[in-house]
Amino acid sequence: MEIATEEIYTLLVPLHQARLIVPRVCVAEIIRYSPPQGRAGDMPDWFRGFVAWNDRRVPIVQVETLCGLPASDPGGRTRIAVFNGLSGHEESIVFGVLTEGFPQLLRVNRSVMELHDEHEWPDDGPVICQIRMINEYPLIPDLERIESLVREQIAA
Repeated sequence: MEIATEEIYTLLVPLHQARLIVPRVCVAEIIRYSPPQGRAGDMPDWFRGFVAWNDRRVPIVQVETLCGLPASDPGGRTRIAVFNGLSGHEESIVFGVLTEGFPQLLRVNRSVMELHDEHEWPDDGPVICQIRMINEYPLIPDLERIESLVREQIAA
């Protein structure tokens, strides 16, 4: 008897000092970097401003800064991963995340992942946990929390 293995398609999103792993369906598109506009001086450093995408103003997030990790200035490899709104809120929004290159498509299952609990993340923070996958230690972001933080900044 063959046991079916549940696999999901994920994206391994490269950041400056880390990687995120997210379900593929969360990302609407990867777009070229253009400098964000419209950032007010009193906004937190992680909120970078807005870029135009599909006739919309998309808020841009630098996840490393939001998580308290070292970040870099955008460069030639920088892209923007546009994430679909996931909250189910009426005001559900798309938001962009600065990346360092193109995400890698992976199929993963439980047998290749294990919890890596060397670093403890706050319960109300933007990261759910970190996992170990062979030689990678990607972060699993709390996309609903990030969307909520972005929505708060836009409303302010």
